[in-house]
Amino acid sequence: MTPASYPDPHPMFEDLTMMAEGPKDDDSDVGIALDTKPKTKRPPLYKVLILNDDFTPMEFVVLVLERFFGMNHAQAFDLMLTVHKKGVAVVGVFSHEIAETKVAQVMDFAQRHQHPLQCTMEKE
Repeated sequence: MTPASYPDPHPMFEDLTMMAEGPKDDDSDVGIALDTKPKTKRPPLYKVLILNDDFTPMEFVVLVLERFFGMNHAQAFDLMLTVHKKGVAVVGVFSHEIAETKVAQVMDFAQRHQHPLQCTMEKE
């Protein structure tokens, strides 16, 4: 049998053939709309700094670093020496709210123990 002698195909088979071959080029711009999410910026981070002074005992600075910044004794001791030698050291980097809370906790703790230890924060 030659192709001309085949009976007309059923309309369903025509749709299947069209799907297999791809869409016909009839200049229609039909496609899938992509839902894109807007890029969000990360919040800025803040460095928490401990400042050296001539009156706060080194042991108290070590205690503050262990208590409020989760350092072990060796880490706290090393950082305390950095503060003592350089005059200032970054003790952590946090979001604004956490940095603000840490500064307030350290300052309050130092005041309650009558030490002039200073703790500040600045944008990274």
